[in-house]
Amino acid sequence: MPSYWLHFDSPNYLWLFTLMPILWWISRRSYSGLRGVQWAMAVTVRSLVYMLVVLALADAQFVRTNNRLTVIYLLDQSHSIPADQRDAMNDFVNKSIAAHRATESNDRAGVMVFGRKPELEIPPLDMFPVLGRIQSMIDPEFSDLAAALARARSVFQGDSAGRIVLVTDGNENLGDALAEARVLADAGIGIDVVPVHLSPRVEVAVEKLTVPVTVRDEEPFEMRMVMNVDAPASSPFANRPLSGSIRIVRKGFGREERIAEQDVELAAGKTVLNVSEQLDRPGFYTYEAHFSPNDPSNDGTARNNMATAHTQVIGSGQVLFIENVEDPGRHDSLIDMLRRAGIEVELANTSSLFNSLAELQRFDCVILADVPRAVGLDDDVISFSDAQMRMLVQNTESLGCGLVVIGGPNSLGAGGWAGSELEKALPVDCQIKDARVVPIGALGLVIDRSGSMSGEKIQLSKAAAIAAVRSLGKRDMVSVVAFDSTAVPVCRLQRIDDGARIASSIQRLSAGGGTDMYPAFDQVISDLERAEASVKHIIVLTDGQTPDRPFDALLRRAQAANITVSAVAIGQDAQIPLLTKIAGAGGGRFYAVRSPQAVPRIFMREARRVSRPLVRDLEPPQTPIVDSQHPIIDGLASGFPPVRGFVMTTVKQSALVEVMLRSPVPSNAENNALLATWNYGLGKVVVFTSDVGTRWTNEWTTWDGYDAFYTKMVRWAMRPGGDSRNYTLSTGTEDGMTTVVIDALDDRDNFINQSTGMTATLVGPDSTTMPLMIDQVAPGRYVGRFESRLAGTYFIAVSPAGGSMLRTGVSVGYSREYRDLETNIRLLESIASMEPRGGKPGQLVGGGASVDLGKETERLATVESNPFRHDLPRASAIESIWPWLVMLAACVFVGDVGIRHVQIELAAIATTVASAASRWRGREPASAPIETLTRLQSRKQSMRSEATTQRWEPKEDTNPRQDVATEWNGPPAVAPPRETENHPTSDEEVARDSYTARLLKAKRDATKRD
Repeated sequence: MPSYWLHFDSPNYLWLFTLMPILWWISRRSYSGLRGVQWAMAVTVRSLVYMLVVLALADAQFVRTNNRLTVIYLLDQSHSIPADQRDAMNDFVNKSIAAHRATESNDRAGVMVFGRKPELEIPPLDMFPVLGRIQSMIDPEFSDLAAALARARSVFQGDSAGRIVLVTDGNENLGDALAEARVLADAGIGIDVVPVHLSPRVEVAVEKLTVPVTVRDEEPFEMRMVMNVDAPASSPFANRPLSGSIRIVRKGFGREERIAEQDVELAAGKTVLNVSEQLDRPGFYTYEAHFSPNDPSNDGTARNNMATAHTQVIGSGQVLFIENVEDPGRHDSLIDMLRRAGIEVELANTSSLFNSLAELQRFDCVILADVPRAVGLDDDVISFSDAQMRMLVQNTESLGCGLVVIGGPNSLGAGGWAGSELEKALPVDCQIKDARVVPIGALGLVIDRSGSMSGEKIQLSKAAAIAAVRSLGKRDMVSVVAFDSTAVPVCRLQRIDDGARIASSIQRLSAGGGTDMYPAFDQVISDLERAEASVKHIIVLTDGQTPDRPFDALLRRAQAANITVSAVAIGQDAQIPLLTKIAGAGGGRFYAVRSPQAVPRIFMREARRVSRPLVRDLEPPQTPIVDSQHPIIDGLASGFPPVRGFVMTTVKQSALVEVMLRSPVPSNAENNALLATWNYGLGKVVVFTSDVGTRWTNEWTTWDGYDAFYTKMVRWAMRPGGDSRNYTLSTGTEDGMTTVVIDALDDRDNFINQSTGMTATLVGPDSTTMPLMIDQVAPGRYVGRFESRLAGTYFIAVSPAGGSMLRTGVSVGYSREYRDLETNIRLLESIASMEPRGGKPGQLVGGGASVDLGKETERLATVESNPFRHDLPRASAIESIWPWLVMLAACVFVGDVGIRHVQIELAAIATTVASAASRWRGREPASAPIETLTRLQSRKQSMRSEATTQRWEPKEDTNPRQDVATEWNGPPAVAPPRETENHPTSDEEVARDSYTARLLKAKRDATKRD
């Protein structure tokens, strides 16, 4: 049962109670005017006020204690725990609670699971449900016992004692569980430990693969592979080798090459293997070493059978030139010119793009020459993926690589780059925001939503439609009509604006019903017929058969309104002949796709038709206007040939943007940029909105400054080179943290101390970009650290003040989770032995040995462990009450003042109380007060009459005269006294005046007789 008592946080103030006699002694003199009961009441109230103030100073607290207990089961779900043991944990929890719930129904229980981070599976409940399959999503690559214990501590409530039941193997690889256990003990929380059994097994691990961080091209080097075989003494491999094979793979430039493979026999313990390597091509390379045992059952886990390493081959700068696969060879003359200028150029097209950020690290600049976002190739569509666009942007922003975008009819906004990740890195926006110059396009979408489109088809079709809408300009128009057996308008013809409302309408589409394309096709054509747009295009998508209808008439209407139509057939069940006819007559393209995965790319490609009005042809050709000076056009400003066209863009409102060349037409400075640059992060970006001499700049190919213009453009954007031989960069990884060390020396081998420090950027394996803090720790030495718990390659770019950029990569292998082979009994014993404040130490279930939960769940849950025992300090809920005491003292003090200054008639109070009590009991009639008042009024009137009579009685004359009459027959009649304005009359005044008049008259009469 709960108990209640008072506690004083500052008990020293209670000594003030010893001054109470002094207060009473002072009261004898200060209350000298009071007597009896009133004096006693005044002293009592004053003493009460003093007592309340003293209790408030002592910080009186109301404490409620109870014997309730909350138990949290903390279950380790990391990969170091075998799967069968993790499954057996659920049975252990259920049986443990069931065994002790009958006698202690007031207690609570909850479950928390953990790996890298803890998650609360079931909060503490009085009625604990049966624990089934674990639903919480955790990262099993790591074990952080400290974080799990800290999270469990935050779950406990203050109205009960707390105990944690930790079920784990004790192999932590993050945090400090022992330090957190001490914090729990200080808080009075007990910890019971159930050590999980890890059966002895043979474990083969590739512990490390080392290669030099940087090497020169054609410089031979060696890589070292460290293997470790951990075999128990009872295993046959403790005395004989374990056979298997190793394989080393090199990854670079989008290719994977096997450079070594051989059979090996590994003895117990560590084995070191050396492999020689030589590279003649500059760039970043990743090496992977794999081990495969001949018998997989001889190896505990395969997750630790691979290690990675990273190296950089230093050479001269290179440029990656990407062109459109639909128009190969169009930029050969430019590429040859750059190579003649000493720039190493590697050509790639949109069908063979890079697949990782590592592949881009050997390049100092990437050129996109009239490249659209999506292209068609043999009835298929190839496009830049979102991941590839992020790689391009990160390569520039975080790693300093240059980016050059060259225009053309398939580039920038005309190529579908509006709203993409790439647009963020450009000094211009791909959309036109000025309504005076923007050409309007109209897009119509006819989408099948019949029952056969359910599932992946309808989802991808909706995503494709939304992406197509967002790739258009805000002032473009769109009409979307779906169909089943009837037309289902999604959004009739309207401007796109931000596209959010249209995207929301498309997203609400669902599949169901039959298939009849004609009504929807008719509605979209009607919408586009009345659209005031320079380009009108319709995309039709279906996967089924539609009834025979007069489609020829619809196509003739489309041709008359200059509307083009493309058709997409999904699967073999679509009406391919009809769709082919529609695309042919509509002047569009027909796509027959087997997988719905191709639909988004097709819609993106077809949406480019509506964006083509962004291309501005200039007739007659216009000579560019030099807007500002820049290293790219130094020496060329006097003689630029005329330009026949360009792609219109909008210059970004940023002080970093520089516009060097503009077109005279249009006159709007925001939309006529020909050459613009800016610094984006650590890299430089250049946009030339015209082409390289194939359509709009034909006169430039014979211009003397042609070579210098494009060469300067590329060299300005390239990553800074320079001599970095005086900087040494090294890295090291341990316990999930990577350390970067830079040693800086000048040409005379003196330390370089930079007052402004160094800046660095980090790109992780998940493409996350973050700043890296670099601090100077000694003369010429700079150190930075970052968390590297994810396996994979980390890229680091360091920018010394006044020096060239330093780059390196760090390959992080598998987690230490896969290196722990035995239960850490020592750590678990230390945790269980800690004595919580005011309680007893926890239990180590199993007597100091790991336990097999799968075999011993019943015995452990019912006999050996009792987490619901009450050997912890009772839970206390403390509430400070001093504010209430101060308020009560103020109220009582008012009563003290009233007692001392208000005279109290105790007899009157007693009479009033008695009268009120009598009336309440009904002993007197309700009219008693009225009758008493009447009697009092009658008595008063009687007394007044008697007083008046006595006032008129004559007094006996002590010296009577004979001539004076002595008989009086009543007062004489007299006139009433006059009432003046200042002296109004009253009864008493009238009586007084009459009496005086009679006396005067009697005196006059006596005088006459004399």
